[in-house]
Amino acid sequence: MTRLLPMTDMDYAWLLAPEPRADLRLCAGGLAQDEVTAMLRGITAGLAAADARALAWLIIENGEAVGMASFTRRGADGRYEIGYGIAPARQGRGVMTRALAALLPMLRADGHRGLTAANSVDNRGSQRVLEKSGFVPAGTRDDPEDGLLNLWAIDLTSSKA
Repeated sequence: MTRLLPMTDMDYAWLLAPEPRADLRLCAGGLAQDEVTAMLRGITAGLAAADARALAWLIIENGEAVGMASFTRRGADGRYEIGYGIAPARQGRGVMTRALAALLPMLRADGHRGLTAANSVDNRGSQRVLEKSGFVPAGTRDDPEDGLLNLWAIDLTSSKA
C-alpha cells in the first residue's frame, strides 16, 4: 500500500541526517542526493511563505520512505509544478503512479485547480507515469541546467483527473 505523508522541515532534516524513527524507516540507498534534498527543502520553505497547504510529501510503502513529491514552483496562473523522485532501488515498480493516484484527489480536495510537470525528453519512465496519471503534453522548454524538458499539465477540475 502506498501512502503519502505531508513533509515538514523535520522530515527534510531526517533525510539529510537519518536517525532511527519509531514511525518510519528509510529504504536502502536513501531517496536522493543530499544536494537535491537540501534544494527541495529550500524551495518548499520559500513556497510555504505564500501557501499554508501541504507542498511536499514523503512516499511511504510498507513503513519505508521510498520517494518524495513536492511542488517546485508556482506559475503565474497559480498552478504549481510538481517534481518527484523514487529511490533508485524502488524505481520501475509503479510506486510513483500509485503515489500520484493518491495525491491528485487530495490536491483537488485541497482546492488546487491543476498542476504542471516537467521531465527530461530522455526520461521515458517518468513520461509514462505522467501519461498514466492523466497529464497531457503541454510543450517543451530548454532549461539551462537540465536541458530540453517535456512539459505536462493536468486539469484537476475535471472528473477524469
